Amino acid sequence: MSFPARLPQELLEHPQVWLGSDLARTRRAGVPSGFPELDRELPGGGWPAGVLTELFPAHEGIGELRLLGPALAALSSQGLRLAWIAPPYLPYAPAITAAGIDPARLVIVKTRSEKDTLWAAEQALASNACGAVLAWLPGAKYAELRRLQLAAEAGEALALLFRPPDTARASSPAALRLALSTAQGRLAVHILKRRGAPLGHSVLLPAMPLAHRKRSSGHAMDRPSLPPAAARNAAARVAFA
Repeated sequence: MSFPARLPQELLEHPQVWLGSDLARTRRAGVPSGFPELDRELPGGGWPAGVLTELFPAHEGIGELRLLGPALAALSSQGLRLAWIAPPYLPYAPAITAAGIDPARLVIVKTRSEKDTLWAAEQALASNACGAVLAWLPGAKYAELRRLQLAAEAGEALALLFRPPDTARASSPAALRLALSTAQGRLAVHILKRRGAPLGHSVLLPAMPLAHRKRSSGHAMDRPSLPPAAARNAAARVAFA
């Protein structure tokens, strides 16, 4: 049996076909991250919507929310809600505002168990009322991740799941998986999994996204838990949509 020397062009151009040397083509454009260095390595040119993305920070507050800030700001400017489900600390309201995120678009969900967190994340993704759903689910099993992936595919929101770094080696149905660390004083993003060719090196990002590099802010988006009284005051300054 003989085979053609090369695949037909119409097959090569099909959106569901990718070559090992290429990034996968996507049916929808990604939400720009604000970091061109990262967007060049993400299928769709930005954070993918309608799929599950896992982030594995080396430790809390490493810069994970500053990384997501430009995309969240863009979504909130479109009037879309941003659901934060079981965050380990309350968002710092002045920093949220300084990043261009409308606090009135935030929906903070406190849960009592990981089972509740999973349910809330599924409901938020299925509602089609959110531009992004951020969830902290450290003990998620494969079957639970699969449920989140299916819920994400049913909508158009960014589905962003934060997990401990020691879970990054476990198998996952997520379309995009990123490990976050620091190198040379910058945030290092290592793409563990993406749809397309693997990336053999980390993407080093500047301290600020492109739009903010010429103007610095005195507020940190990523800061540890506040004392109870301060946390209550901070919560009072955040509008719950």
